Amino acid sequence: MSEDAIERFVGGVTGHSRLVLLVMVLLTAGMFGGMAQLDSGSQAGGTTDMFPETTVAEKADYVSEQYSTQDGEQQSAPAMVYVQPASGNALSKDALLGALHYQQAVLDADAVASEIQTDQPTSVANLVASRIAETPDATLDEQITALDAATDSEVASAVRSTLTADSEALALLPRSYEPGTAHAESHRMLFEFTAGEDGQPPSAAQRALYEAASEREGFFTLGEHARAAGSQQLNANTMELVVPFALVSILGILAFAYRDVVDVIVGMIGVGVSIVWMFGILGWLGVSAGMTMIIGPVLIAGLSIDFGFHVFTRYREERGSEETIRAPMARSMRGVALALGLVTVTAAIGFLSNVANPVGSIRDLGIGITLGVIAAFVIFVTLVPALKISIDGLLERVGFDRRNAPLGSGSFLRPLLSSSVTLARKAAPVIVVVALLASAGGAVTWTALDQESFQQQSEPAAEWKQDLPEPMGWDQPAYSQHSRYVQGAYSAVATDASQRFQLLVEGEVTTDGSLDAIAAATDRSVFTDSRSRESLRSPVTVIQSVAATHDGFAETVAAADTDGDGIPDTDLATVYNRLYEVAPEEARQVVERTDGEYRSLRVIGPAESAGMTDDRIDEVRAAATAIEDRGRDLQATAVSQAAVLDSQLDVVTDGIIRVLVLALAAVFVGLVLIFRRVHDSATLGVTTVVPILMVTGLVVGGMYLLDVPLTLVTALLMSLVVGLGIDYNIHISDRFAQELDRGREPVDALRVAVTGTGGALLGSTLTSAGAFVALLLHPHPQLQSFGILVVLTLVTSFLVSVVVLPSLLVLWARHTSAVRTTAQPTTVAAARSDD
Repeated sequence: MSEDAIERFVGGVTGHSRLVLLVMVLLTAGMFGGMAQLDSGSQAGGTTDMFPETTVAEKADYVSEQYSTQDGEQQSAPAMVYVQPASGNALSKDALLGALHYQQAVLDADAVASEIQTDQPTSVANLVASRIAETPDATLDEQITALDAATDSEVASAVRSTLTADSEALALLPRSYEPGTAHAESHRMLFEFTAGEDGQPPSAAQRALYEAASEREGFFTLGEHARAAGSQQLNANTMELVVPFALVSILGILAFAYRDVVDVIVGMIGVGVSIVWMFGILGWLGVSAGMTMIIGPVLIAGLSIDFGFHVFTRYREERGSEETIRAPMARSMRGVALALGLVTVTAAIGFLSNVANPVGSIRDLGIGITLGVIAAFVIFVTLVPALKISIDGLLERVGFDRRNAPLGSGSFLRPLLSSSVTLARKAAPVIVVVALLASAGGAVTWTALDQESFQQQSEPAAEWKQDLPEPMGWDQPAYSQHSRYVQGAYSAVATDASQRFQLLVEGEVTTDGSLDAIAAATDRSVFTDSRSRESLRSPVTVIQSVAATHDGFAETVAAADTDGDGIPDTDLATVYNRLYEVAPEEARQVVERTDGEYRSLRVIGPAESAGMTDDRIDEVRAAATAIEDRGRDLQATAVSQAAVLDSQLDVVTDGIIRVLVLALAAVFVGLVLIFRRVHDSATLGVTTVVPILMVTGLVVGGMYLLDVPLTLVTALLMSLVVGLGIDYNIHISDRFAQELDRGREPVDALRVAVTGTGGALLGSTLTSAGAFVALLLHPHPQLQSFGILVVLTLVTSFLVSVVVLPSLLVLWARHTSAVRTTAQPTTVAAARSDD
């Protein structure tokens, strides 16, 4: 945009403020209409996956498709109900009887009875009661009658006889239980339902289990309805503890920075309208909001607050003691509108670089935030100055003086900010070298960052947070307490292979030695789980178990076993053929035969943990590697929820690096072209980009020092660092260039830029960082990492812009001055020769 166009635009806004307000109010009303059409789902048109597709995920789908149709396992979905009585013994007569009465109540519900795959759940109470009734197939009513009639000692004796060291029922008890005793702190009941389309138990059945458990003391579930209630309580806790602290921080810092309640109100109106416009535009364009619903308002609020600081600070700088409002507002907007425009363009470039991200939801997030940045720019160059003119004009007409000093002009902040200019004048090369080394060192730590799919809360909220006066006191959600207890006390349990660690072995599966490779690789602790309801299942174990009961097949195995270890070594196709003849159901579970060809083998290991991660996945991967190392024609893949999530995190991490490089390259080119066009200096654009590189490296180093892991969430935020880091440096460089154009010497121009614009940046940093610091109050480590990373980015960007960038600008000024000095005699000599 040319200077004449900016002049006309600013003149229109400041000269016709009431008309501008009317137009903006009408447009904002239209944005509310767009919000009504907003698609807040995480997917739109199938283009916005939450997670990227990976090879491991494809292999997991392959296992599900090829083997589920063969053994029918995938049709079952488990639901657990836990019994933890206040008496402390879940194996007492009363506790066991209570469990049976609970089963009786839920089985009377149509939602449960119509979907359960067995006549009754699997639980210790059923096993003990059936033993007492001396009828293994006793009905639930018969079990209740028998248990009710038994004495406490008879029940204890039956418990000890039932729960022996080799009993599969041990999987229904906590790991702390000693087999053969009649005391346990809790136990769980397993309901097996027909799986829905999402692979989960029917929602109505889960609701019936949850509601019945909620009515009984000592009973709980961890299904979707319990989780929803926990999320609702968590949101209430956040609103009552974190949000008030964040609002108090924002308003307190804004009050300190502005020292004027009217400017605080006008600025916050601009923030709110910017967010409304972002969602309104998304609604009208039909772009899925998805993750933008959560992250968008946070980022746009921070950027809008920064825009507001620059608008108000520059206006305060420009307004003289005897001036009215419109003229200084016009002068200030002519200067600041260009800077805001530069920030908008380059921030948009940074955010739009996320279209190269492999995760669809992040691509949509990049689009959404870009629209929010553009919306904030429009609001703060139209609505906010027009509203400021109108309100200040009204207040001054009734006798209020609306002149205020800008932040950074006080006796404390001005010397503090200007000290970086003095330091740059005296030791610019040293500062730049130290900053480059620090950022390079930080960038190197990228490979040392801990990688996790998700951070999980393992400890309850600190007692002091729970002891705060209401309503701020943190009420520990029952779901969180129960979830932590189960994860710590119980071994994982699964009703089908989809909930277990699995190995998919592909390639030449009939090659000699293939089964030996599988047997050797699975002879490790991860595939041995004494509490598992089902032991290791593989082609080797199935072949051995069938051979033990079928003499003809045993002869086939013996003929193919050249070393006598019970594992066929050669002629495996014949062994597989014979296995399919004598035991087709067992064969289909572990050997894939399609169109007469054997294409893959499956190993089914122990149940996977219920959480998002499982440390045992590394050992399962090692088993896959061992198979490939021993069987040269085999390809083995570890398949499980944890494996899929880890592979997706690797893809996201690689995508973040690609996005960062693309963003930095695009910003570099954009700033060079823009500064060449606006300030007639491409090298000034290059100088402005360098601190952004430094911020990226320093933020990575800060993550390493503060033990912030690289998760799917923090990896996403890393892709937005460039967009956040651009803002501060552009404001300083642009103001510096403007002051040079006004005829100031470089050091004086830099001092004005750092104390004037730097004061606005300080206010913006304190406000945004103060809001995100509130996240540290949240007990969940994922939100704490979110807060730490954003605060780290904001503070680092500010410090680099007011400490390192001045030194770079001093060196740039010296270089350009030297170039002009060198060029001047040459020009004179050439002129003289022409004469």
